[in-house]
Amino acid sequence: MKNTIKKLSFIIIATVLLVACNKQATVQEYYVQKQESDNFIAIDLPASLLKVEEGASEETKKTMATIKKLNILAFKVNETNAAEYKTELAEVKSILKGDNYTELMRMKHEGINIVINYQGTDDAIDEFLLLASDNEKGFALARILGDKMQPEKIMKMAEDFKNIDKEGAGDALSQLSDLFGDVSM
Repeated sequence: MKNTIKKLSFIIIATVLLVACNKQATVQEYYVQKQESDNFIAIDLPASLLKVEEGASEETKKTMATIKKLNILAFKVNETNAAEYKTELAEVKSILKGDNYTELMRMKHEGINIVINYQGTDDAIDEFLLLASDNEKGFALARILGDKMQPEKIMKMAEDFKNIDKEGAGDALSQLSDLFGDVSM
């Protein structure tokens, strides 16, 4: 009897340790770890700072109301950090390939690779993740947090980004624009 209890206890402890060690990293954990690094630009914006200009469609205004927060982490590559850039980009890609995220689409625009993932259900998304990377410029990882966001409406709104008031977000978005030109806001 004692032998059986010892074996069972060992199996339970081993299982708990394996499950604890297999915990996948999240984008949020990565963001928190890297936001103080000199190689990264970290931007946290509440949705209230992203005002919609008068020319925006009613649908864009309603879609913006589902967005609660925007976090952007950007790595600008240069001669001294090129090796670190490759390591960091590989880590981000590994996180996005994990079980926590579902890939929505992948595209290339003017040499910039763009991957969009999400977390939540197909018709009520809680988090969009956009990774834009260029080996000569760097990468930007954007987390768009919201409440029951709908992919088709977010994609339509992305096409209408010209109607979002960039002045309201201040200098933060201009730094990101310098990094990725017309792809970012």
